[in-house]
Amino acid sequence: MTRIGLLDSGLGLLGTADALFHLAPHADLVLAMDPDFTPYGSLSPEALEARALNSAAVLAEWNPDAIVIACNTASVQALEAVRTRYEPDIPVIGTVPAVKMAAGTGQDFAIWATPATTGSAYQQDLIDTYAAEVAVSKVACAGLAEAINDADLPTIDAAIDAALNQMDPGMETIVLGCTHYGLVAERIMAARAGAITLFDSPIPVAKQTLRRIGVETHGVSPNRPDTGQVIATYASGRPIRLPQSLAAYPAGKRLLTRERATAPIA
Repeated sequence: MTRIGLLDSGLGLLGTADALFHLAPHADLVLAMDPDFTPYGSLSPEALEARALNSAAVLAEWNPDAIVIACNTASVQALEAVRTRYEPDIPVIGTVPAVKMAAGTGQDFAIWATPATTGSAYQQDLIDTYAAEVAVSKVACAGLAEAINDADLPTIDAAIDAALNQMDPGMETIVLGCTHYGLVAERIMAARAGAITLFDSPIPVAKQTLRRIGVETHGVSPNRPDTGQVIATYASGRPIRLPQSLAAYPAGKRLLTRERATAPIA
């Protein structure tokens, strides 16, 4: 049985969890959120690394086949520390914004991310490596991830409008540099009447995770039944049920149907 652990500060892991169930519907998932310390972008690099290691330790107790850091900011600051702690016994996969894919279109684009990721050398290195031939606008989306965690739709829409106003009026391509933002992809596209193309990371990250552990991605079949479940969820180390606020997002609704009835709770 395939078992994968995912960690993030909050609901940003939903997109990758949903993608994993889509590609490997037989897999079981363990989720570690960290609401006591969200947003991760407000933490020092040292504190963020400590939080990621704490969540990874919770996941490691389940002997997963892999651990996914389903958070761009945590991947920037803590991926190497988590890999040093657990590899090669447990593969650790980080989340990289889809800069390379967007640059491949030859079109100018914007990267929406948290203020911490926007100002990071890591993001600039991605731009320099893959997108040197196009114009890239770096958009810091203050408050958007937090509003998504709270399912605060008016604040989400206001943050989306503020981010769009930072872009050139003719720019139509956005790379989502925070895993939370994919949960409101439809609202982002609707804000400009469908004139936006989005590049997101959950499917590529899910594919890379499954490649690392040798799992084929054929979807539901007689050999890969649709039996995967969320077998445990944690909030800053405490076992919890999946929060009902997930129902605000399509990926969250699908995840709620996957929660195992006997999942441990505090």
